[in-house]
Amino acid sequence: MHRFAAVRIRHSQQEAVKTMRRALTLAAPRITLAMRRAHTTASIAHAKHCLKTADAVCFDFDSTLIGEEGIDVLAEHCGAGAEVAAWTTKAMDGGVKFEDAIAARLDLIKPSKDDVAECLRRHPPQITPGAAELCFKLAERGTAVYVVSGGFRAMIEATALEAFGVPKERIFANTILWDANGEYSGFDATEPTSRDGGKPAVIAMLKEAGAQTIVMVGDGATDAQAKPPADAFIGFGGVVARDAVVAKADWFVEDFNEVVAALAED
Repeated sequence: MHRFAAVRIRHSQQEAVKTMRRALTLAAPRITLAMRRAHTTASIAHAKHCLKTADAVCFDFDSTLIGEEGIDVLAEHCGAGAEVAAWTTKAMDGGVKFEDAIAARLDLIKPSKDDVAECLRRHPPQITPGAAELCFKLAERGTAVYVVSGGFRAMIEATALEAFGVPKERIFANTILWDANGEYSGFDATEPTSRDGGKPAVIAMLKEAGAQTIVMVGDGATDAQAKPPADAFIGFGGVVARDAVVAKADWFVEDFNEVVAALAED
């Protein structure tokens, strides 16, 4: 009699354990989702706070402030579009070292000084909606706006100043080298943005110069690398959304007007 009672008790206990396990299994996705939502909410709040208190906000240029990759537009203009676009995708997704990608792409294009000027004349950069307003709203708050790009100064400087109010002194980008006849002769490998890890190096330089809080905004893997030392990373997917950027961003947006609105929040 006692033996049967003990068996029934053990069976009840086993069933209770099974029930508890089933309940935990069913609840796990909800718990995980809640934790992810809490983390996302916290990270977005952190990014917004950093944005509002930033001494400097650094923007990528291509596929962020403008709606295309300048090197791909130049390559298409010079007849090397498909090959260069493939290298660009690998570089922006983080599948190859940036210094290898920039060297390979320029070797394919070999752009002359005239090629760059004619490309800009025929294909003026397309400004991303909301980007100019965001830059000017930041400037109104006393925040220094920088362009930190793996693109080329010759294709960036005029648009950065005219559309976004960023002078060449606040642009970190790559320099194409030309010979006395204006023919392509290479690029300046001493520019920090010409190599992998260049963007965090720029952020570190700005901090050494006195900036306390810095936010990086961009669409690519090299932008995500900037945190740290950047205090927050806002990923931008309004032109192209990259998984690596979505995963690493404190706040991922597809519309700069959302960021403009955040600046106006109490």
